[in-house]
Amino acid sequence: MSCRPRYCVRRRHIRRTMRRSRCACAAGTSISPRFPAWSRTNLSARPKTRQATETENHMTKGTYINIKRFEIHDGDGMRTTLFLKGCPLRCKWCHNPEGLSTKPELGFYAHKCTVCGRCAAACPTGAHRIVDGVHRFDRAKCIACGKCESVCFSDALIFYGKRATAAELLPKLLEDKAFYDHSGGGVTLSGGEPLLQADFCRELLTALHGAGVNTAVDTCLAVPEANLRKVIGLADSFLVDVKAIDSDLHRSLCGLPNERILQNLRLLDALHQRVEIRIPFVPGQNAGEMEKIADFLATLTCVVGVRVLPYHNLSGTKYESLDLRYPLAAVDTPIPTAAETEAARDVLAARGIRVLR
Repeated sequence: MSCRPRYCVRRRHIRRTMRRSRCACAAGTSISPRFPAWSRTNLSARPKTRQATETENHMTKGTYINIKRFEIHDGDGMRTTLFLKGCPLRCKWCHNPEGLSTKPELGFYAHKCTVCGRCAAACPTGAHRIVDGVHRFDRAKCIACGKCESVCFSDALIFYGKRATAAELLPKLLEDKAFYDHSGGGVTLSGGEPLLQADFCRELLTALHGAGVNTAVDTCLAVPEANLRKVIGLADSFLVDVKAIDSDLHRSLCGLPNERILQNLRLLDALHQRVEIRIPFVPGQNAGEMEKIADFLATLTCVVGVRVLPYHNLSGTKYESLDLRYPLAAVDTPIPTAAETEAARDVLAARGIRVLR
């Protein structure tokens, strides 16, 4: 038996394969070099080591809604945003209702349905039926298995709540790294509220930092301090929502008081984290809080800028797809005019706060 090192055998095999390929091309034929799975030129096919497999098996699985590429409003530069599922707040104007529940769920967009019947054939519980040319969906029978979404080619069925580890998501999040590097962008974890899944966020942020990717966490901060501390030092910036300063008003608008939120924001300030503030500007709801918010933010040194986000009512179809009632449907909430939004920004600028647009 030869005692020649294995890597020498591999190199000889690769050289021989390349030589045969060049000879075939010279003869007027064309073949592609075929390397064995263990070759360094085919790293993706190399079998995982036992240690790597065991590490992945012990990783936390996160529940996410969607991955959006080429985002320009979720932090600096060009970014990929991972939307995680579950939120402790119930803001009346929320435009991502699919992120509220921590449980997987199916969105049915009836106006996109072509009544092809593929979902009915794939559903194991009979939640989908085609009756007299109409698609009937019985949500009570749905077990959120996602089989119907995989056969729906019109995007009428969207499964919210896929599960994956950081190792499984990392390749997808790194696909646009060249754009991140060129634009000063990176990856943003959003939601829902990502810090409800703090262990998963920590593992993913660690992996992203190891790959040299800028990271941001978009959070409402309505989470225990321990959750927040798990990602401090791993997030390059925090994008923090501030809806109101008055705690009773915050409870009526968002379902929870805001003491924990403001306390966590002060913690980020004390630890010299980089923070961008987002203020949803909703006439008739929190528009009267702008001066209080501006006064509070003026006491912080961590804030690099503030965005005023004017209210919109474009999320109605999302609520319908989940059989949810839009909280502001029965309230005449006007879309703020450009002048009203600019006036809100002026309140912040008058306190010396940098306003982002």
